[in-house]
Amino acid sequence: MSEALWLHGGRVIDPSQGVDATIDVLIVDGLVVTLGGDLRPPETARTVDCSGLIITPGLIDVHVHMREPGEEHKETIATGAAAAAAGGFTGVCAMPNTNPPVDDPAAVGFVAAQGRRAGAARVYPVGCISVGRAGERLALVGEMVDAGAVAITDDGSPVMDSGLMRLALEYSQSFGIPVADHPEDLGLSASGQMNEGLISGRLGLSGKPNAAEDIHIVRDLLLAELTGGHIHLQHVSTRFGVESIRQAKARGVRVTAEASPHHLVLTHEAVKGYLTDAKMNPPLRTSEDKEAVRDGLADGTLDTIATDHAPHHYDEKETAFADAPNGIVGLETAVGVILTKVVAEGVIDLQTMVERMSCQPARAFGLPGGSLAEGSPGDVTVFDPNVKWTVDPEDFVSKSRNSPFIGWELTGRPCYTIVGGRIVFEV
Repeated sequence: MSEALWLHGGRVIDPSQGVDATIDVLIVDGLVVTLGGDLRPPETARTVDCSGLIITPGLIDVHVHMREPGEEHKETIATGAAAAAAGGFTGVCAMPNTNPPVDDPAAVGFVAAQGRRAGAARVYPVGCISVGRAGERLALVGEMVDAGAVAITDDGSPVMDSGLMRLALEYSQSFGIPVADHPEDLGLSASGQMNEGLISGRLGLSGKPNAAEDIHIVRDLLLAELTGGHIHLQHVSTRFGVESIRQAKARGVRVTAEASPHHLVLTHEAVKGYLTDAKMNPPLRTSEDKEAVRDGLADGTLDTIATDHAPHHYDEKETAFADAPNGIVGLETAVGVILTKVVAEGVIDLQTMVERMSCQPARAFGLPGGSLAEGSPGDVTVFDPNVKWTVDPEDFVSKSRNSPFIGWELTGRPCYTIVGGRIVFEV
């Protein structure tokens, strides 16, 4: 007997089909069967009343740190996948900067198997560009793709060797995958703790200048233009970087790029008081940079919203600012933050939010989903755009609590996350 799920009475927003209407969604045997206003579901179908709710293709986050293997005290693939589902994400791309790194097919297979075992959001492994993330020798890209890798990156460690990055961009084209890069020139930023500027000077903290990111972005864009490869630029945070990507896209360079929720809504002002939960890499920057990132998101220069979910244990963040690791958790706050501080403020509309959080991430990384078209995977996010809630770390599914949004009052939150026609999260 087939398994069926009928989502009834909600507002369906699917930019992949130009759909924005109050219609029903029918999922049978894990696939979307049809959309319509007068559906007749099987008698055995489970009905979910979505009145007043918004139904979208499942959200996808292409930049998530699962910490397994090696740092399971911060997060595991199981807890990360569950946190993703609680945040409305039906799929996440797991970064390879683990211990040991995911730089061979066995490690990729391990991540994929653990993701399947978790039974929550889909987990897509990303392999390393270089062996050991050392930036010296190209990893076994083809074998990792065969094992399930959907992209390569040395995330957390920028590829400083331009020759190696050129080779990666050339070689990756044989497998149809993007090369994702953390753009940072370590010669300018290695000792930095936050954005270089007036606030870093007042706090007595060494800074990371915008130029460290800008130089690397331009380098990557030029190499993508030279090779014809697909470069995916992670967590873009500078005004010059956004403009450089905009110009490269106009020239036809194959580039996709991320905006992270924290760079869309926070500035380096958040670091005042030495708040380690506001320490990240790239750092929070100026209000001018924030506005540029928002503009880039709105016009499609930055075509993907990605959380850069980076969990850390409480003890690691509760230390001197200079000693604290970079990163924040973001999976469970992303929808609320974007709805409250980006959509409600008129930066983008709901359709664009869904495009940037579902349709485009799927296209950029060649992933299933990102659409509710007939025959698509039954991966669906349902959220309440009006519910008000306060960010409380005690409610997090993630193992970690390092968030700068604690105590924020937000409007809008996921209430159902559906993967392959199966509800994996509901309030």
